[in-house]
Amino acid sequence: MAHFVIVGAGECGARAAFSLREKGFEGEITLIGTEPLAPYERPPLSKGGANEAPEPKFIAALERYREQSIELKLDTTVTAIDPAARAIRLADGQTLSCDKLLLATGASARGFPGVGASGRIRVLRTHADATALHAALRAGQRIAIIGGGFIGLELAATARMRGADVILIEGLPRVLKRGVPEEIAEAVTLRHRQEGVDLRCGRTIESVEERADKAIIRLAGGDVISADLLIVGIGALPNVALAAEAGLAIDNGIAVNERLETSVSGIYAAGDCCSFPLALYGGRRVRLESWRNAQEQANLAAANMLGEGEEISAVPWFWSDQYDLTLQIAGLADDAVTHIRRDLDDGAFILFHLDTDGRLLAASGIGRGNAIARDIRLAEMLIAARAHPDRTALAASSVKLKSLLAA
Repeated sequence: MAHFVIVGAGECGARAAFSLREKGFEGEITLIGTEPLAPYERPPLSKGGANEAPEPKFIAALERYREQSIELKLDTTVTAIDPAARAIRLADGQTLSCDKLLLATGASARGFPGVGASGRIRVLRTHADATALHAALRAGQRIAIIGGGFIGLELAATARMRGADVILIEGLPRVLKRGVPEEIAEAVTLRHRQEGVDLRCGRTIESVEERADKAIIRLAGGDVISADLLIVGIGALPNVALAAEAGLAIDNGIAVNERLETSVSGIYAAGDCCSFPLALYGGRRVRLESWRNAQEQANLAAANMLGEGEEISAVPWFWSDQYDLTLQIAGLADDAVTHIRRDLDDGAFILFHLDTDGRLLAASGIGRGNAIARDIRLAEMLIAARAHPDRTALAASSVKLKSLLAA
């Protein structure tokens, strides 16, 4: 009987295991995770202001793994992969052979150079990280955050909603510099400043020091910031060590083809740890960190491990909640030359990004609650269809995007 092994028991790995069963695979499945907890969704702490201690949101109850005959090995570390023998070695010395292997090893929070993450300096990636941060994000605390990306800004919003004083430091000229249009970044910046966040962009950090009772951040120019807690939110690095040591190709993550297969036949990678070509954008290789991508690639990897030969076709999609604002982006706007604004009710708006031929490459929007959700979803469908919508119609909120999709 065939044996499939999945290394990485996060969102992607767990859903791939269940997807294999849903698609009719009757062989053995072993799902291996380094954490002691059963697979759970990544911490919601950065996307809300709840005062309750964060509880893991498990992907499935343990009984369901047993019902589906999925062997779940938790608190287990894989130390090596032998591609030739199609086997993996565990830290306890055990060796597991497999017919096909899926690497869903995820990513790790990027630390500040030369500074460990403990005590007064923290990162957010695991449930343990979220639990450690929870007690500190409260009224009267002075919180410093390095990084003006999604995680840093979401944590700033959460801390302010709990009454903490927040200073956010970003080395680039503005927040959300990578992948978010300036007009939307300005709206986000304004809201944070209205809520009392001390935003300092274009500032270089000279040193960071952890003391018993505080963290000290020294900025170029002489400014010194003292904080009860420093949170480093400067992105994540794909976990590629196992793959690299096994000789698999690496390119901003474990390099896979359009079917999520690595440079070694029979070994696949999916989720945050891999980079892949997007036919929708001329074969451009990208790496995405989002729960939707993890879910979609889990299903795609399962299908291709079973020989279905499906190719990546999904449109990249991102979202962020900050205070009562929701930001959503569909597609990749890097090559856009035309930006068309569509104003909606209550200050919400969407920007459509088109290339030189008028093809819709991306759409990004911001508004309260679900104000932009429907239009972003329709824009996502237009992007997938490689549509060249009428520019005047895009700008007119009186024209339904659904009519453009039908056209």
